[in-house]
Amino acid sequence: MSATVATHHAGYVEGIRIIAARELGAYFDSSIAYVYTIAFVILANSIFMNEFFLTGTVDMTAFFDLMPLLMVLFIPAVTMRLWAEEKKTRTIELLLTLPIRTSQAVMGKYIAALGLFGLFLVGSLPIPIMLLVLGSPDLGLIISGYIGLLLLGGMFLGFGMFLSAISGDQIVAFVLSAIVGFAFVLSGQEQVVAVLDGLIPALSIGTVLYENFSVMPRYDSFVRGVIDIGSLTYFVLFIGLFLWLNVQLLERQRT
Repeated sequence: MSATVATHHAGYVEGIRIIAARELGAYFDSSIAYVYTIAFVILANSIFMNEFFLTGTVDMTAFFDLMPLLMVLFIPAVTMRLWAEEKKTRTIELLLTLPIRTSQAVMGKYIAALGLFGLFLVGSLPIPIMLLVLGSPDLGLIISGYIGLLLLGGMFLGFGMFLSAISGDQIVAFVLSAIVGFAFVLSGQEQVVAVLDGLIPALSIGTVLYENFSVMPRYDSFVRGVIDIGSLTYFVLFIGLFLWLNVQLLERQRT
């Protein structure tokens, strides 16, 4: 019995690996990986370096504070093609008729996109290396910030991939993902919260969104070096929700 279960699990993981390798190959074959990663790394690192030379502060807080708004535009550029391209080229019918589960296809594509995002994180490593050479930055704070950034990227990739499956068009998927991303980020800005609260003071809409919806207070806790269960649960639940919705949507299309 245990051998059968182990074989089943191994086959499931192998299916995910095949889809992930296929998707990563598509990224690099079309030069998307090179263009997006290099552009993202250069832009983020350049903005940070400008801030660093102005303030001379040996930490990465400015870098991590910058990332949510940049990711609102760059992550949709990665996710918009994940399912929309499959529908455009009609390869989604072939994919869904392969002897793999829908969840394997979703997880494979998600892991591939996460791997591409991981390349960006690797591309930002010269920053902490430079800070270590120049001074004594708080490594715990830097590691915590990277964990928060990875979770934030994972969440953005999750809803971006789901919206790509819904829309079936790359441009529409990009716009929808950017709008949702801005909603998650801007609902955590003090000015936005104040304006929304002022519209209907009795309901405190801005505060409600900030406390229950916005990604910013949870992400900021990691940037400040606080890895708490509440923030971790928030990211895991949202990532799981969007992946589950993606599977359910494709299951309906498969049948």
